Amino acid sequence: MINIPKGTKDVLPEYSYKWQYVEKIARSVAKTFGAKEIRTPTFEHTEVFLRGVGETTDIVNKEMYTFLDKGDRSITLKPEGTAGVARSFVENGMHQSALPAKLFYITSCFRYERPQAGRLREFHQFGVEFLGANDANIDAETILLANSFIKEVGIKNVTLYINSIGCKDCRKKYEEALKEYFNAHIGDMCALCKDRLDKNPLRILDCKNEDCKKINKDAPKILDYICDDCKAHFEKVQHLLKIAGVEFKVDSGIVRGLDYYTRTVFEFVSENIGAQGTVCGGGRYDGLIAQLGGQDVPGIGFAVGIERVLMLLENTGVTIPNDGKVTIYFAPMGEKEGEKAFELATILRAKGVSADFDHMGRGIKAQFKYADKIGAKYVAVIGSNELENGVVKLKNMADGSEENVSFSELLVKEF
Repeated sequence: MINIPKGTKDVLPEYSYKWQYVEKIARSVAKTFGAKEIRTPTFEHTEVFLRGVGETTDIVNKEMYTFLDKGDRSITLKPEGTAGVARSFVENGMHQSALPAKLFYITSCFRYERPQAGRLREFHQFGVEFLGANDANIDAETILLANSFIKEVGIKNVTLYINSIGCKDCRKKYEEALKEYFNAHIGDMCALCKDRLDKNPLRILDCKNEDCKKINKDAPKILDYICDDCKAHFEKVQHLLKIAGVEFKVDSGIVRGLDYYTRTVFEFVSENIGAQGTVCGGGRYDGLIAQLGGQDVPGIGFAVGIERVLMLLENTGVTIPNDGKVTIYFAPMGEKEGEKAFELATILRAKGVSADFDHMGRGIKAQFKYADKIGAKYVAVIGSNELENGVVKLKNMADGSEENVSFSELLVKEF
């Protein structure tokens, strides 16, 4: 037997309706904010992620699935959605279209890391990217979209944390302050953070090593170093969130794990999914499009891990409705009766009713057991008497009630 690769998971039919539920809400909420779907390839040229995500990030350094194709080109399975969308925006000249471009996606992503609860090597994201607007109101709107999705899908007790990590100019001053601080503690830092110190000291703030986390508690805070423009932008974001009635906490420790972020960054965090508590994370990335060879177009977005959402819903006892069950199952008791079941099921399906019938030559008792297993709402028995009289014996599987219904009545019945 060939087993599934480590860090991947089959979504079986009895569970897939939960995915459909989450995806349906994602699409619906995105639509209410005017976002349209974009679909980018599963793999990109590796340079897209080196430029976009950043060479100093854990994703690029340790987690990407990168290989040479038969043309000796370096190809990478996408580890996140934003860089591919930004590449598509540039390549397809979307800056010439109506701006802001409001885009969303539901996609597979791939990272080679230790599998754990809510974190797989192939995982799925619902993401949103708003490209072309500088104003803080698009930041607030992006956060509102994420907040609306979280509420609609049924997640409760989630805290929104926001921060500003400034623009590239004010961050230079902050990075110098970080270098000075961390140089005084370099002997107690992990090897990775020692390497990060000169390349990208902000990454140290995101380190999960316990010794580094202790050092980070007293590190300089970015909000003490942001310029007046960034400060005004961040204050407006907070003001607009208050107008919208969205509760939040300012956390100067949030920097996010990717190099392309600027100014506003945010996370929705739950305590119900273990140590990796971030349900949704995102922020502004004003320099990304230019880094990929496009115009200097600002952007902001977020991504939600679908596996984490499903795990959180399960952990908190949220019942997801299963509307994918068969509405009516025909149970014929002979060959001629089977032909009539085939005919009636075909007509009902054309009307949008979920219908099925026996394909295995089972006895009537076994057919009822099968109908119960697949969750059929009704079973329509067709025996020789029923066929002769042009009726089915219709049983409601929920309450056990039975009635004879003519073929013609059945075909117009509201189930």
